[in-house]
Amino acid sequence: MYTLPSGPPPMPTPDRRAGCPPGLEYLTQINQLLVHQKVELLEMVTGWETNNVYTVTNSMGQPVFLATEDNNFFVLQVWGPSRPFTIRLHNNLGQEVLTLTRPLRCSLCCFPCCLQELEVQSPHGNPIGYVEQIWHPFLRKFTILNERKEPQLRIRGRCCDCGCMSDIVFEVTSLDESEVVGRICKQWSGFMQEAFTDADNFGISFPMDLDVKMKAVMLGACFLIDFMFFEHKPQDRQ
Repeated sequence: MYTLPSGPPPMPTPDRRAGCPPGLEYLTQINQLLVHQKVELLEMVTGWETNNVYTVTNSMGQPVFLATEDNNFFVLQVWGPSRPFTIRLHNNLGQEVLTLTRPLRCSLCCFPCCLQELEVQSPHGNPIGYVEQIWHPFLRKFTILNERKEPQLRIRGRCCDCGCMSDIVFEVTSLDESEVVGRICKQWSGFMQEAFTDADNFGISFPMDLDVKMKAVMLGACFLIDFMFFEHKPQDRQ
């Protein structure tokens, strides 16, 4: 069982707010999250896919959530980064506060009928939002939707993920894409980690007063983006 790493003490639990799912109170007080994927030594040595594990912290490095993928060995090896997944996020008390589910979909851009999607639940079994891929011939685009599947925000990324020694930014915008309201940034992790592992680091920023459910869905979008574009083995990247 994974535990949160040592470091700064966890954030104190704020008071519950109306409309805030239990366990997401932390998100009401922050406008930035950092996501760090754990480097798996077994995967480095054997080349076998393993379940991903991430720590989610605030900008001061205080633990907020621990995210663990829940998949079996067969799915991990057969489908690789295209695999369906369930990722469970636990708070500092070990309680599951977010559940992310991605169904198996064809990942080829020439099949717009099989676009990627992610459902975000909090608590488990209670959908609070969705992320849906938008077909585009060269740009990476998504829609963030609320629990009623009403579009709320867009995500826009560039066509190439070649970010050698630089960050790769996905802008979060208004529905008409006229205003940038946040971003999901894949951060350059250093030559050794980038060259020999598929473990990635991300930064997520959003307005402090953004609906806490939409903050959670943006966090979910970060994991979907990681699997879709950055989970390939270093030797397989173009």
